[in-house]
Amino acid sequence: MNNFKSRILFILFGALLLAGCSGNVVNLQDGDTHVTKEMNEVISDYIIQKYSTLYYETEKQFEIHKVYGTNETDGVITVYIWSYYGGFNKSTGTEFQAGHSLPAVIQLSKNGEKYSVIEYIEPQDGDEYQPSLKKMFPEKYFKLAHQDTGNIKELRQEMNEKVTQWLEKPE
Repeated sequence: MNNFKSRILFILFGALLLAGCSGNVVNLQDGDTHVTKEMNEVISDYIIQKYSTLYYETEKQFEIHKVYGTNETDGVITVYIWSYYGGFNKSTGTEFQAGHSLPAVIQLSKNGEKYSVIEYIEPQDGDEYQPSLKKMFPEKYFKLAHQDTGNIKELRQEMNEKVTQWLEKPE
């Protein structure tokens, strides 16, 4: 009888342990194939709104990003990105006036057909940059973000295209 109770307790403990861990399963999806146009727009709009008043005032702000991958857990979509944000004026053309280029993690939830930002995280400055980045990103995305530091030629080109379209648009 005592052996039977031990087995039951062991099975219950194991079931509780597995149930407690199931919400933390990492389901990484590389690249941007799981990021919809709407998700990209919500990410860019959020970052533009967040920074439009924090930098030197400009006429128009743009944000573009490179998606390293995603993870969806319990309805929350975590997107690991490199964000390039810039403010521009018509008088200075495609010359970057204010902004940043940095890795970030953004979490989205979906309510009906709309996405909303739950959390936005950037690495800390200075000596805390590397350790905070390592905490934010899974190892394989950490390595990619580390390689992209200062190497955003494709994002610059995409930004220039967006700014040029804005500049050529009749008022």
